[in-house]
Amino acid sequence: MAGTRRVANDPLRKQRILDAALTVIEERGVHATTHRRIAESAGVPLGSLTYHFGGLEDILEQAFQHLSDTMSRHYRAVLAAAPDTGAACAAVTDLICGGEYVSPRQLTLIYEMNAYARHHPAVAEIAATWLARSHASLALHFAEPACRAMDALIEGWPMHREMERAPLDRDMVLATITAIAARFPLRDGARSGTAPVSA
Repeated sequence: MAGTRRVANDPLRKQRILDAALTVIEERGVHATTHRRIAESAGVPLGSLTYHFGGLEDILEQAFQHLSDTMSRHYRAVLAAAPDTGAACAAVTDLICGGEYVSPRQLTLIYEMNAYARHHPAVAEIAATWLARSHASLALHFAEPACRAMDALIEGWPMHREMERAPLDRDMVLATITAIAARFPLRDGARSGTAPVSA
């Protein structure tokens, strides 16, 4: 009855626990996330959590790190695939307007992470590193002031979309992103190529 999910040497168990932790956080919030609820969601014995992690704070930190890494990789890939500034503006617009990068689930997790980070320095550092990685990805195409403005919109506009429960006007978003890029052009007017590659 236990099946393969309860094999002691299950190499995917730790990752499944982290995924389950994010599921519980999304459904109940950090304040109601417990070892037992994570274990039940992951389909693993309660003892697996203490085997793989130093405690609930360790699970939360690693779960939020996983969220950051996953979303940062997608962010980077979208910007890296853009061949020029115009395509990069369209890519940023897609990050803002589409549901793939900031889905309702991810938005809830970001809310929870930012609130938790206010009182947990390790998670605050994860959030700060995530911000730096986002700026580095945008810097493939845009000047530093534009990176800051665009990243604020990438974070903020999906929140407005969720609160208003209505899709964003893509044409308006694209016009805004294009205007920011034009207002703060790169010095050489070309793809910078200077931003470090983030994992």
